[in-house]
Amino acid sequence: MLKRFIGYYRPHIRLFVLDMLASISISLLGMVYPVVTNRMLNNYIPNKAYRAIVISGVVVLALYAIRMFLRYFVQYKGHMVGTRMQAQMRRELFAHLEKLPFSFFDDHETGSIMSRMTNDLFEVSELAHHGPENILTGVVMIGLSFGYLCSLNILLTLIIFACVPLLVWVSLHYRKRMRDAFEARRESTADINAAMESSITGIRVTKAYTNAEREQEKFEVGNARFVEASRLSYKAMGKFFSSTNFITDVFNVIILIAGGLFLYRGSINFGEYSTFIVSVNLFISPVQTLINFMEQWQNGVTGFKRFLEIMDEPEETDSPDAVDIGRVEGRIELRDVRFSYNTDHGVLDGVSLTVEPGRTLALVGPSGGGKTTICHLIPNFYKLEPEDGAILVDGKDIRDVTMESLRRNIGIVQQDVFLFGGSIADNIRYGSPDATDEQVIEAAKLANIHDFVQTLPNGYDTDIGERGVRLSGGQKQRLSIARVFLKDPAILILDEATSALDNTTEVLIQQALDALCRGRTTIVVAHRLSTIRGADEIAVVTGGRITERGTHDELIARDGLYRELYALQFRE
Repeated sequence: MLKRFIGYYRPHIRLFVLDMLASISISLLGMVYPVVTNRMLNNYIPNKAYRAIVISGVVVLALYAIRMFLRYFVQYKGHMVGTRMQAQMRRELFAHLEKLPFSFFDDHETGSIMSRMTNDLFEVSELAHHGPENILTGVVMIGLSFGYLCSLNILLTLIIFACVPLLVWVSLHYRKRMRDAFEARRESTADINAAMESSITGIRVTKAYTNAEREQEKFEVGNARFVEASRLSYKAMGKFFSSTNFITDVFNVIILIAGGLFLYRGSINFGEYSTFIVSVNLFISPVQTLINFMEQWQNGVTGFKRFLEIMDEPEETDSPDAVDIGRVEGRIELRDVRFSYNTDHGVLDGVSLTVEPGRTLALVGPSGGGKTTICHLIPNFYKLEPEDGAILVDGKDIRDVTMESLRRNIGIVQQDVFLFGGSIADNIRYGSPDATDEQVIEAAKLANIHDFVQTLPNGYDTDIGERGVRLSGGQKQRLSIARVFLKDPAILILDEATSALDNTTEVLIQQALDALCRGRTTIVVAHRLSTIRGADEIAVVTGGRITERGTHDELIARDGLYRELYALQFRE
């Protein structure tokens, strides 16, 4: 893990080296004051060298001015090293998330992922800047101060230094407890973010069902867990800092007692004793810095571990010999396909079917039968193992073609339309980012949304809000259809695209869908059977199997499940 962390410094190595040199220079300049103090107490003041006293003060002031600019550089440029590393990690994490399979997002909440991209990586950036700086300057200062104190009185220095092993033991003793406690708090923070993301996204549903109190109760569960995790982490941190600070306080007591005895015995003079008291902070201060650094170390390491957990998730990958499928005609074949989202429950159990180019296949049946799963498998959103059958497009196994080239040929319109924040034009252009304004308008006309857009003050530049909140359900659906028109795929998947719409809107959308389906291989999932009466073939999917196939009239005549479903919808 450390090797991977160090690797993020490479693009910023020049600025990082300058930051470290500035930090060391600050530490070295910190040695000036006790050295000058020693000379004043033992030489300049007793000898009444007033000119040397003034010159020494001016020199110290000038050096402190230099240290001020060095501190500015460290605080500004040093933090930028951490920020750029954070941006690099976030960039890699986002790119990696874009390549992860659907199954990853089935098991991870959005709020938890967001927490890792923001809170965790901020702690990592703080560690990236302060970590090397604190360690390097701490080690340098401890070494230099130890040498300087030895030059004043080696025996008194060794007495103080004897406390360091005890300090190290206490730090190591509480380090593991702090690490575990802070990791638990990080996880609880991610849970809170996930709960908030879910509640805020569904705020309209909450208000519609007057369930604000229930949402508050759900939030409080995560909030209480956060409080408890924080209590344990701060308890561990309190033990750590109180114990280590007590030991550093013992340093001062030892100096007071041992130094007084040395002065009493005549082993040192008053000037040396005074200088030693001033100089010992050069030793104690970096020790305390390294102790205080432990909290930041725990936060940063925990955040980096959570970052790596996602980065180590396997990406969607093409097979080594995968080829670009090019522009397809649209023939789809499923051969004895079996699939389950987990090992406990199978969703598809030996599904076989064929859809010829330009034809329409409708999938109907009870909820949970496997219709949507078929729609997810055709674009290769979920991987089929070799023993689970095969899906072929134009006679080529989809596992043998690149996912990008396959999905480029497939357009999907779902019941739950997702629109991005931005303008109407931006969302339509998502189907083809390089499309011209004229092509966007033409797609909108084909989707029966152009006339509505023309009524808006800003037209195609109108901002639709988060997830299209300023649009109705039908308008969002037609916008998604326009997006697919612009993509111009050979294969079309309609997953309950007209459900839950009023009759007038459904007519407009059905007209747009009819135009969209023309000349394309189309798979339609529908519960509203009136919308698929004209399909070339209808397959009834139940229990993971295809139990009936045929045209509408053939299935009605067969007097099976399809006729039963149809009769239920049109029983009046």
